[in-house]
Amino acid sequence: MYTSYIGKKFLKLYNKKNGTEYTAEQFFDEIFFNLFFTDESHLMHVSNSPFFQKTKEADIALHGSKSLAQLATLKSNIENDTPNMSIYVGAYAKDIGGTTSGQVSTLNIEINSEEMYSSWIGEALAVGINGRLVMLIDNEDILWNLFLGWKFYRKFLNSTPNVKDKQIETWNGQWLCHCFSDDFDEEYPEDGLNINPESVEGKLAIPTVKWTTVILTLSKKFPNTQMTVYAYNLSQINTTLGFINLYLHEIHEIYEVRDLLILDSEKTILSDSDIAKLEPLYNFKNACAFGTIGIKALEPAKLREYMPRGSTLYAQGKEFKFKDEDSYYQYNLFKIWIYAMLNKTELLQSASEIANSLIAIEKEDERGKKLFSTISKDVRESKNLKDFVDNLSKILEHTSESADSFKKCVENVLKMPTDLFPLFITLIRFEYAYQKSK
Repeated sequence: MYTSYIGKKFLKLYNKKNGTEYTAEQFFDEIFFNLFFTDESHLMHVSNSPFFQKTKEADIALHGSKSLAQLATLKSNIENDTPNMSIYVGAYAKDIGGTTSGQVSTLNIEINSEEMYSSWIGEALAVGINGRLVMLIDNEDILWNLFLGWKFYRKFLNSTPNVKDKQIETWNGQWLCHCFSDDFDEEYPEDGLNINPESVEGKLAIPTVKWTTVILTLSKKFPNTQMTVYAYNLSQINTTLGFINLYLHEIHEIYEVRDLLILDSEKTILSDSDIAKLEPLYNFKNACAFGTIGIKALEPAKLREYMPRGSTLYAQGKEFKFKDEDSYYQYNLFKIWIYAMLNKTELLQSASEIANSLIAIEKEDERGKKLFSTISKDVRESKNLKDFVDNLSKILEHTSESADSFKKCVENVLKMPTDLFPLFITLIRFEYAYQKSK
């Protein structure tokens, strides 16, 4: 199982950094068990494992404590039982009666104890994201920093009354975003770690980080990287999304575009924390359906409300209104995402020129008539390239003042992939709305 692969990879890294030669079992016994399971509040949950089941009083008396009795049972099961999900994390059910029995194989594949102990370590390095999914990331820097966060999760549990335990994957998501932030101080690692537990069924729980926040954080830390993650969920019925490539170099363009834009006032500049709040149209499972996760998968949730009706699925054709500070935040977030998708300076300039031309042309309307205002609206509601060119041509039938900019715009748009046209026309709509609001 991939949990075992990640566990073994981490253990090799740990031994290298510390000059040790731990086997997976030794690491489990001397470091992992003490941190994760000796306290009544456990750091992780493995379904049907000895740490999940009720312990006999006789076993507690024999071994000296509940946790030691559970450990003894685990070790006995690993030594004598058939590998299954209760001792080999991420594996299949013990028999065909289990809900994950579809994974049971008749192949005689030998799985030794090293594999099974490693799977526990690997699962403890999984990163939880919203949607009850987790990711295993094959990157030494990430694995090491997640490990460093384990002790702070134990400290958090011990110091936060009535908080739910067994949330190591969720904690990892929070810790990853914290330790890879620009403000992280290695000498004072807990500074700035603001986790506000939420009430869940009468008990406090660590909130799960949005998948976009994790991906954006990784893109900031590894801006020139393509990274592979393994996405899944372990529960009564295991869910596997498989290996997904993250195009972090592509996603990082959001920040590059933000830094290149010259905006009119400081309040409109998006901070990294503002960008991290991005609400995506797609949940992580649907984003994975693209096959890879790049800038396209991070489409802002409400953007299609402002795309011309009929130009793309769910487009509503609303006019964007600048009402408050939040609307400026939304405008700039939409804008930088579209810029990053189009990735052509000529298109960005053309969108601005068209918006300004439409505003100027509207002023040519005679009193009581709205000829140019109507044509301007038609341009901004163009569903496709043909409609767009036809509507620009209507303007040129009455005035040639913007003929050069229209010609240049059409030339640029013709070089653009047709599926990006709705974004280009939406950018014109945003530019138009912004200029009109001034």
